[in-house]
Amino acid sequence: MVVPFAARTAALINARPGELRAALAGFGLFFCLFTGYFMLRPIRESMGIQGGVDNLQWLFTATFFAMLLAVPLFAWLNSKVPRIHYIDWVYGFFCLNLLLFAGLFFVLRDSIWLARVFYVWISVYNLFVVSVAWSLMADVFDAPQARRLFAFIAAGASVGGLVGPALSALLVDLLGQFGLMLLAALLLAAAVAIKHFLMAWRDELGAGRPGAEHAESPRRPVAGNPFSGLTRVLGSSYLLGIAAFVLLLTTASTFLYFEQARLVAELFPDRAEQVRVFGAIDFVV
Repeated sequence: MVVPFAARTAALINARPGELRAALAGFGLFFCLFTGYFMLRPIRESMGIQGGVDNLQWLFTATFFAMLLAVPLFAWLNSKVPRIHYIDWVYGFFCLNLLLFAGLFFVLRDSIWLARVFYVWISVYNLFVVSVAWSLMADVFDAPQARRLFAFIAAGASVGGLVGPALSALLVDLLGQFGLMLLAALLLAAAVAIKHFLMAWRDELGAGRPGAEHAESPRRPVAGNPFSGLTRVLGSSYLLGIAAFVLLLTTASTFLYFEQARLVAELFPDRAEQVRVFGAIDFVV
């Protein structure tokens, strides 16, 4: 007896009846997000060089202060807007941002200050787009489903992390930075469409189905205040340890990042070539 392809796939990823579509949708959502981001990242790196390699430390400082402003703001919004709509607001906001940047770069192609703003903005974009996606998954799947399916869903990010820089390197000459930004906006819009499918599935077969483990309703905002996460980290030695690890890792990798930017700036003066080089580095690494 020949086992249908869908049944074999479900068995391979440990999905139970009715879960395969949602698992594939979750995979697709992360694939879209990470493909879009990793298409944009080589552009960001070339813009960092455009703003001056010696000024990269100031762009890092600007990114730090932008995060200090953005994190409490988005946390406050999350405490006011029902979670079922929050992702629409966040992704819609960043999608409009991408369209705005695409238009501005089409007109002001060589603007150094615009390049610097985009460099800072893309870090904020990456933080919130990814974190909001995982909060969506926590709402859609109950705990047993999450334990079985999240590994496969997270693989969508890995595949997107390979496809994104490859597309950036291959398409930068054809589409230019303007076209790549439009493509990233399209992928973000696709992620919103997938989100709506997942929320409908949640009520039928996911965390909102009758008999599922207790889960908070996504139709209510997140409880707490914008600084609840900080107080929780400060009150947990485990979370403080993770924070210290991330701090040390980021500090070490920053030195390597600056040297990489300096080498690319010296060896590849053409901006499109820089995008291809950074895309190749992201693909390999």
